[in-house]
Amino acid sequence: MVYRIADNVLSPLGFTTAANYQALMEGRSSLRRHASFSGRRDDDYVASQFTAAQRSQLMVEGLTWFESLAYRSIRTALSDSGVDVTTSRTLLILSTTKGNIDHLSSAGPDTLLPAQSAWRIAALLGVSTQPVVVCNACVSGVSAIVTAQRLLETRCYDTAIVAGCDVVSHFVVSGFQSLKALSAAPCRPFDIERAGLNLGEAAATLILANDSCIQVHDFGQNQAATLRDSRWQIVSGALRNDACHISSPSPQGEACCSAIRYVTQGIDLQTLGAVNAHGTATLYNDQMESVALWQAGLSAVPLVALKGYFGHTLGASGLLETILTMHSADQGQLPATHGYYTSGVSCRVNIAACPQPVGHPSFVKIISGFGGVSAALYCRRGSAASRPPRPVDCQVAHSVRITPLSATVDGRPLPLSSRGNQLLADIYRHYVGTYPRYHKMDCLSQLGFLASELLSAQEQPRQDHCSHRAVVLFNHTSSLSTDREYARTIVPGVDYYPSPSLYVYTLPNIVCGEIALRHGYHGETSFYMMGFRDEEMMRDIVRSAFCDTTLQSILTGWVDYSDATTFEAEVKLINRKE
Repeated sequence: MVYRIADNVLSPLGFTTAANYQALMEGRSSLRRHASFSGRRDDDYVASQFTAAQRSQLMVEGLTWFESLAYRSIRTALSDSGVDVTTSRTLLILSTTKGNIDHLSSAGPDTLLPAQSAWRIAALLGVSTQPVVVCNACVSGVSAIVTAQRLLETRCYDTAIVAGCDVVSHFVVSGFQSLKALSAAPCRPFDIERAGLNLGEAAATLILANDSCIQVHDFGQNQAATLRDSRWQIVSGALRNDACHISSPSPQGEACCSAIRYVTQGIDLQTLGAVNAHGTATLYNDQMESVALWQAGLSAVPLVALKGYFGHTLGASGLLETILTMHSADQGQLPATHGYYTSGVSCRVNIAACPQPVGHPSFVKIISGFGGVSAALYCRRGSAASRPPRPVDCQVAHSVRITPLSATVDGRPLPLSSRGNQLLADIYRHYVGTYPRYHKMDCLSQLGFLASELLSAQEQPRQDHCSHRAVVLFNHTSSLSTDREYARTIVPGVDYYPSPSLYVYTLPNIVCGEIALRHGYHGETSFYMMGFRDEEMMRDIVRSAFCDTTLQSILTGWVDYSDATTFEAEVKLINRKE
């Protein structure tokens, strides 16, 4: 069992969880209109951003704005947790989508890479283990919680610091504007007049511990049992891919519904106190969520969406919204869904424009993001009957390695003599050749796609349209190559034209989505970044993913692309061995 030890939400509405919850119950929103980064008045946008005075108060010497926010939130959460961050049994997981991207034009890789940011934060905190970054689009925060829960339940670690953070930047604002996804007014989740999302910046932190850690930390079995009965428990989490589209959810909500059904199996739905929805206020997301909730039997459960207060805080949203739903249930009342008045979705959901009572200390958090991924989390206060993970034995079925100099399949070299990007082009021409989407992909996605093609070709029979296969990938440089390419489209001037097709690929997890879309994989898709390639940590994360009892195989490995002469894909197919 995995329990919440402490938490913190840091946003423009307040620097503590209590202050933020109070703001919600008072109906205060931090959404404001801001002048455009491009200098064009028609690019003005509505977002939740810290004031200059707040920024000055929160900045930490030696850290960037993004890093300062994350560090401040973690420090506040740790202050009364009693957790020893220096032990090798404590892990830091950082959830973000774009990290220090606002420094792209002025800084080198040491500043820009999210994995390096995590190292700087860890060093300042005194954390001794290598941190890991979860970059899974909007699902990142919930994905980080699920990753921590699995690693704690399988005893890889005893405590985990799970922090999510993103800041508002020209890069991100222009990207969502290029996709026509931003509303010119404060957002209205699930409302008939909804017109798009607003962005926001925030940081949120959960400190989690497994039951054995609580037993030791709280000195005594009776006291530990009492604390377990009063603490929030992360009972179950799941990620699924709808393998439908890279930037739009499936209208049928299959992935979201599948994730909900997994985390609620065996639970009396009448005992659910609430659902916290993603509720971006975009046309397709809110409609999809209403369909998924209806199919999963949760239409009558009180539902809340918090984007009308904070905007879409990207890598922080899953954590921020989970924490505030815990505190809402503690107080017995959900805040109103700010901006909601009249339902604008086809399936009935129990959402209200005023506060609603919470009858039970339990809830489901749902979220979805680019790359086709959806996630669900089931939390409850007290000792719930969790599903203890079974030891998983797994075996490598096939492996592929691609570098600028060669490509091998199960150790056998491919008969190609080309080098660099030409080698990738020749692999496509000789071994794929008939998949037009390949030419739309960025280089990172092309590299991962080709490795997956060579890998799947070894299976007899080939396992396409597989509901029980996950894609879990790792790298160091994120999507930095594509970030720089996209940044050239947003330099103010006559050539200013943000490219929506490029922007989507500035999320490194899109490579997982492309693989799922190609092969019809509907299991988990996740993307992680590390300061260095840590095979033991990668193995722990992959093995713990088999805690999801539906997974039978995982396509996993290292996929990193810097430029035409520096890239590597080393992926393998791992099967569950009963």
